[in-house]
Amino acid sequence: MDVVIRRARTADVQEISRLIGQYAGPGRRMLRKNTVELYEDVQEFWVAEIAEPAEGGESAEAAGGRPGRVVGCGALHVMWEDLAEVRSVAVDRGYGGRGIGHRIVTRLLEVARELGVRRVFCLTFEVDFFARHGFRPILGTPVSPEVYEELLRSYDEGVAEFLDLDRVKPNTLGNTRMLLRLED
Repeated sequence: MDVVIRRARTADVQEISRLIGQYAGPGRRMLRKNTVELYEDVQEFWVAEIAEPAEGGESAEAAGGRPGRVVGCGALHVMWEDLAEVRSVAVDRGYGGRGIGHRIVTRLLEVARELGVRRVFCLTFEVDFFARHGFRPILGTPVSPEVYEELLRSYDEGVAEFLDLDRVKPNTLGNTRMLLRLED
């Protein structure tokens, strides 16, 4: 199975929404995202695309068909000068266990390094998954009081989760805060 990790395009938003929807909602493992938010944030997303074979086993592209199917996604959201969040990592349930999520997170961490981010945060139920990438559980919010005050001005629900604001507590119960310090 050929998997390509690439930047998301606006044409991918409906598939990103479908993937997140598999894990989002009340009592689920991920924050639901409105379609308008996904379009606004599409530049933060990367997707995993598989080539769909054409008749006779050729790749779809070689046979002149459609390029592929989006089976995974993830986003890197820069929060501050030295801090970003890996968020909305989702893999189609039919493609789990094939390393697609790991490839997405690896690419997001490469992007964080390219941007000069030194710390990457996640809020997750998937502790073992993120630990395999070097994330470690933390307590509290790893920013100074001054940065915390600035982040309070954000309208982003993910930032509200990061700050552990009361309005998002029902979505975050049981989540683990994890942090990765990137090497220079």
